[in-house]
Amino acid sequence: MKNIKYILGLFLTLAFFASCEETTYEFGDIVTPSNVQITAVVVGQDLNDPELLNGDGDGFVDFEVSADNVISYLIDFGDGKSEVVPSGKYTHRYTKVGTNKFTVIVSALGTAGAASTASMEVEVYSSFSDVEAEDLLAGSLVGDSKTWYWASDLPLHVGMGTAFDDYGGGQFAYESWWDGIQPWDEEKGCMYTNEFVFTRTDNGLTFEQTVGPAFIPGTYAGFIGVDGDTCHDETVATTMFGVKNVTFLPSSSKAALEGTYDEAPYRQTAFEISDGGFMGWWAGTSTYDIISIDADYMRVRIIEDTATGSGAAWYQLLTSTKPVQ
Repeated sequence: MKNIKYILGLFLTLAFFASCEETTYEFGDIVTPSNVQITAVVVGQDLNDPELLNGDGDGFVDFEVSADNVISYLIDFGDGKSEVVPSGKYTHRYTKVGTNKFTVIVSALGTAGAASTASMEVEVYSSFSDVEAEDLLAGSLVGDSKTWYWASDLPLHVGMGTAFDDYGGGQFAYESWWDGIQPWDEEKGCMYTNEFVFTRTDNGLTFEQTVGPAFIPGTYAGFIGVDGDTCHDETVATTMFGVKNVTFLPSSSKAALEGTYDEAPYRQTAFEISDGGFMGWWAGTSTYDIISIDADYMRVRIIEDTATGSGAAWYQLLTSTKPVQ
């Protein structure tokens, strides 16, 4: 009996070690990338023309990076934006108006998280401006301020459409998926207290959402692990409050460049709110195409963050006079 127990114990011990051997993994050698190289070409630059020393004003820079033993690259463009670029080639647009220097940092990524970095400075000229849109948003004088609200007393103060594709008839350019919202929608009622303040300063426009909460649509909420189609406070929408800078840039979306809205072309001006700022409707984006704007109303279009959301296009109608129900 003792011998049987001994043999059985020995068998179980060998089986245990065999199972351990089967689940042993090897990661291979950790190789740190080396010889990181960066080249940058400012589009439109002509060193023989004083007016084009830093580009033609569009703000585009073509980057090409390389390294030995590399898997991918992370490029920090020095303007608050970064991008993972496996190919090492990327065209980035700088939108800060005027001639500005930016420090670009490239991290070459190797196996098991090993990385090497290199940096360089680029000097870029950006000339885009839309003074009328700025004045309508905030006022024309330094210190002027203007508050915008949801146009909750009108239908279609929010809607959803296709972001990138044209399904025929310019459907990528308007609320082709959902256009049924009516005034004072019960589900959206929690966001109607929102206030969005644009202020003109010596250095341009600032933005501040002074009254929460943030409405998070179901298309985006699932990707960030919260309840959708309802409002959330700043513990969820952590970038909702605080003064942000506003940068203007030419529109680049297909809808703005090729489509129409209500049979009229887009303004083809966009603005970006810094530090993750947004206007009430949180879909992981801070860049707004201005469809139309006047002293009383502004209609904008955003594309939901394609990395963590569905990539849908959302439409917002805002007013400078607070609606009363």
